[in-house]
Amino acid sequence: RVVPSRLRRRSASFRPRRSAAAAPRRNGRARGMAAAAGAWQPSAEGLSQLVQLLASSQSADNQTHRAIQQQLTAFNAIPDFNNYLTYILFALHDQPGAVRQMAGLVLKNNVKEHWDEMHPSVQAYVKQGVLACVGLPEPYLRQTAGTCVTTIAYTAGLASWTELVPTLLGMLEGAAAGGAHDAAEGAIAALSKVCEDSCEALATQPESQPMLGPLLSTLIPLINATHEPLRRHALSCIVAFIPLCPEPLDALLPSLLAALDTVKGDPAPAVRRLVCQALVMLLDVAIQTLEPAMPALIDFMLSATADADEMVAIEACEFWSALCETGCAKQALPPCLPRLVPLLLRSMVYSAEEREELRADGEEDAEVADRPEEIRPRFAKSKHGVEEEEEGEGEVAEWSVRKCAASGLDVLAATFGAGILPHLLPELEARLSSEDWPTRESAILALGAISVGCEQAVAPFLPQLAPWLIGTLDHNESLVRSITCWTLSRYSRWLVEQRDISAYLEPLAKGLLARVLDRNKKVQEAACSALATLEEEAQQLLAPWLDEIIATLLTAYQRYQAKNLLILYDAIGTLADAVGSELCQPRHIDALMPPLLSRWSCLADDDRSSFPLLVCLTSIAQALGLGFQPFAQPVFERCVRIIQGVLAADAAYDPEGEAEPPDRDFLVCALDLLSGLADGLGQSLEPLVAGSTLPSLLLTCMRMETPDVRQSAFALLGDLAKACHASLLPVLDECLGIVTKALDPEFNSVCNNASWAIGEITIKIGGGIAPYVPPILQHLILIVSRPTHEVARALLENTAITIGRLGMVAPQAVAPMLETFAGAWLLALRGIRDDIEKEHAFRGLVELVRVNPAGVMGALPALFAAIGSWDELPPDLAPTLSSITAAYKAQVPAEAWPAFYASFPEHLRRRLTDRHAI
Repeated sequence: RVVPSRLRRRSASFRPRRSAAAAPRRNGRARGMAAAAGAWQPSAEGLSQLVQLLASSQSADNQTHRAIQQQLTAFNAIPDFNNYLTYILFALHDQPGAVRQMAGLVLKNNVKEHWDEMHPSVQAYVKQGVLACVGLPEPYLRQTAGTCVTTIAYTAGLASWTELVPTLLGMLEGAAAGGAHDAAEGAIAALSKVCEDSCEALATQPESQPMLGPLLSTLIPLINATHEPLRRHALSCIVAFIPLCPEPLDALLPSLLAALDTVKGDPAPAVRRLVCQALVMLLDVAIQTLEPAMPALIDFMLSATADADEMVAIEACEFWSALCETGCAKQALPPCLPRLVPLLLRSMVYSAEEREELRADGEEDAEVADRPEEIRPRFAKSKHGVEEEEEGEGEVAEWSVRKCAASGLDVLAATFGAGILPHLLPELEARLSSEDWPTRESAILALGAISVGCEQAVAPFLPQLAPWLIGTLDHNESLVRSITCWTLSRYSRWLVEQRDISAYLEPLAKGLLARVLDRNKKVQEAACSALATLEEEAQQLLAPWLDEIIATLLTAYQRYQAKNLLILYDAIGTLADAVGSELCQPRHIDALMPPLLSRWSCLADDDRSSFPLLVCLTSIAQALGLGFQPFAQPVFERCVRIIQGVLAADAAYDPEGEAEPPDRDFLVCALDLLSGLADGLGQSLEPLVAGSTLPSLLLTCMRMETPDVRQSAFALLGDLAKACHASLLPVLDECLGIVTKALDPEFNSVCNNASWAIGEITIKIGGGIAPYVPPILQHLILIVSRPTHEVARALLENTAITIGRLGMVAPQAVAPMLETFAGAWLLALRGIRDDIEKEHAFRGLVELVRVNPAGVMGALPALFAAIGSWDELPPDLAPTLSSITAAYKAQVPAEAWPAFYASFPEHLRRRLTDRHAI
């Protein structure tokens, strides 16, 4: 990396003066630097200047600190700069530890960024120097040296430092035997870091594999070492290899299990935690080895789940979910359920510390502004794919014993169903009636946790439980109100299915709306999420309360802080998806659209907080249809502007520069909102598209490597083909070339949308698709012919529909290949629900068998199954399909027909007989 000249010319920059023997030439070859690292010596003046600079950084203000950091970065232009850093770390014992540590941290960063640029002699000096620091008496310097060691190993690869592990093992064995705890601890701590970062290389690379056996053989006995850091680091090293279970570890499993058994009751919580972690991991890779000792292992884990140390309890609590994923759970766990279920319930109670932390801003904190760290980073939520979010790092997002226990109970319920209720119900009943609100709250959490696994078993109790839960929405404790919202959302399907709307659905909807306006932010969040779930389940049933729902959501819109606004957008968008055209009333439009568009106008085009708002607007545009027309032009033009801006920034982006790359999530959101406009406005969108650069911008997006962008671009292509295909005609040839190449099932969502878009284009241009059929059909046949377990159902069905549409408009181009794909294609058609797309596919079938009747002779069972899959046949299609069934029945010899017909399932025989008289 070339250092900018303005940095090199700084008079204040560190420029070590080098003697003739030590000064490196500018061509990168160092004069006087022997292969042995010890031959290099720093210049006294240069060393003094660098030490001074590092010392200054300890107390510098931000501006000075940045200037020092710039200078340190610029020094990488000096070939032996990293030798100086290494020397300060391991040789300057008279300097403060903070200076030496800073040298090590700068060295670590340089290794990470510039290792390949360092001269081999510098690399050798650095390796030898950091290894010499591993046994230093100061723990923080040992730790820094260990970090440098593992950074070199990870960056350069263990294959280029084959002596590292043997050297550390030798240091460890020698120090442990001589009682030199500092050196032993330093060596094993460095090994722990190396194992954590490079375990896969050690387990799989030919150059490293020979080290693994001796490494594990040395580490396992150290699990029983008298010195706690040795036990802890030995376990940490071994835990890194368990998921891979390489052959040397598999051979040593009996020794490992024996060693683990001796430290189950270790006085050090960190050791107990690692023991639990190791045993949980072994369930995945060595269940047969663990099975004989399972009763004793379960007893230990019951005890560890109740450990006073939270981290130990969390690791132990993971055991129950992991065990339920193995084949031995149903045999091993029932005897312990009477102890386990109450233990999990007890573990689900908020600790005093958790309660204090969650209520730090008081019961009524709705007017307290969110702290920046409370607002989770959010990513584009494509309407055509899966939302991705980063888990926040605030206190609520942390994994806890409570959450782990609830997850364990959820998995137990899924595994044993009603079998856990005898052990759960008495405890649950007592806790639900407890006057101690944390106890009651944990019982409500448990009710939600078992809702899926025990759905049928709990149903008889819901007529009494549901009204009680709805009433509990008014509890005076915010944490009780919030968990009640969540638990009710888990039972929303049952509540919606009850005929007595006034007893269940209406009070639930009104109860949740009241909590949406709660004075506590956590309750607001839970209520909004629960309302969105109810909207998904109830759909049009919510229409009678639409005015009240919209009024409540808009009141919340005025009150909410930043974090809950994001969840509120989701509730509004989900409402639009649920009630659809019911939303297209002037009073609803006038209430919803102005505040949402006003909010968007206040946000910059590159403001990431706009993502959930754009997703919300996409749902509203689809629901309102032509009712969105008054807002179409400004929304359309801003989406196009966002796309233009991101693409321009993308074209100008220099990967070698320091600027961040443009955020392509904005493309996803803008493309999806345009899809919503096309879907809602239909042909009314054509004037806007025709007068814009959208078609050419769409081509660029379709060519991008980012799967999410291509996925949304192909979705928009299909929606534009449906709504205003004339605007695509100038770029149609390029579009079809790109979309054909995207028919790769390895990228499932991209391929799915590409296949669907081809089908929509085919319907609009009819026979004009014929020249493009051969390459398209070649890809579609490969997809539909794959084993069903290798292809997502949606992709399989969209592919089958698109083949049918091609056959409908261009049968002469498709029919010659019919025999090669008929069986797989017909089986895929069988699973498609009745709709216009299925109708198109079957009209394509009719055309194909007309042109090539022999093409389906090898797939007659699949043909009859596909024809019999209709629940309601289109009236004009029914006679044609009856003629086809009769014609192909005639192709079966009369004496073979009874056995052939008897091979069909009874419901299929009944349909074929009733509808087609065969």
